[in-house]
Amino acid sequence: MYLRGIGTATPPSRFTKAECLAAFQRSDWFARLDTRSHLIARTVLQRDNGIEARRLALGSLDEVFTIDPDTLDRRFLVNAPQLAAGAGARALAEAGVEAGAIDAVVVSTCTGYVCPGLSGYVVERLRLRADVQAYDLVGQGCAAALPNLQLGRALLEGGGAVHVLSVCVEVSSAAMYLDNDPGVLISACLFGDGAGAAVLSREPRSEGRRIEWKDSGSLIEPRQRKALMFEQKKGMLRNILTREVPALAADYAQRVLETVLGRAGLHSGDIAAWIMHAGGRDVLLALEKRFELDRSSFRYSAAMLREYGNLSSAFVYFVLEAALADDAPGGWWWLSSFGAGFSCHGALLAVE
Repeated sequence: MYLRGIGTATPPSRFTKAECLAAFQRSDWFARLDTRSHLIARTVLQRDNGIEARRLALGSLDEVFTIDPDTLDRRFLVNAPQLAAGAGARALAEAGVEAGAIDAVVVSTCTGYVCPGLSGYVVERLRLRADVQAYDLVGQGCAAALPNLQLGRALLEGGGAVHVLSVCVEVSSAAMYLDNDPGVLISACLFGDGAGAAVLSREPRSEGRRIEWKDSGSLIEPRQRKALMFEQKKGMLRNILTREVPALAADYAQRVLETVLGRAGLHSGDIAAWIMHAGGRDVLLALEKRFELDRSSFRYSAAMLREYGNLSSAFVYFVLEAALADDAPGGWWWLSSFGAGFSCHGALLAVE
């Protein structure tokens, strides 16, 4: 399988940490939450947490504090199809593949639910063929990009597709929930809205960089499910985020890496570029320590986190796009995502 084109999309509105804190302090929610919650919000939004700004599907930050099921559902339904199709269109243009040539589309999300699924909206907006195979993957959280790509690979290798469109889209502002739980508050300060897409093909593009998927691996540990998950509360999604996440991410990411590299007869020193999901600054620091790498190794992940926040499943498409834009050196690249489950996935790419 070859990744022929990458595309990303975000809402136009950019909000800094300082703007987010000011909006919180003037909202009704500030008085509803306790003094400890005020301190947590100020700490996260005033100190260096690896994030400087986020893109949110809002006209103004005041809108984010209207938190009820109907408002959040409407926000997801309006913005998720638009972002998904925008990223998909850019991936198609980058790949040089016409919409009519796409044989299958796989769409992942965890921040909202629609039925019929988002894949139908992508088919409609991009004018894909009526007989396209369409798949919707839900509930995989930040880890979803790799399972999405793994399904795309299976479709290509099964002979039923020549070109597959992979899309991950998250409208985190449609999963807003506030209470005095520290994990809930920190989540509200970390996540942004966006979509990423890739055109997957049996053959590489005729010009430009060649990105070949060589191998992949996964780990899922249901016993750690409660470390990172969504729960339904009052008809809305409430994010559970615990202190164990950075250590879990580093542990599972290393285990997947060692398994896949071992099969290829490689070691971490052979990796020329690291395309890593970044749950937050503490996650990146845990990965650096566990992998015994210097901070520059994850520079693309850190740069995307600083500018966009945690984009959940869409994040690794942004990191891959950044590495390609920077003309990162060819060779072996490592692509990895992790999240709810607790789950972790990784893929070995050969890049020329």
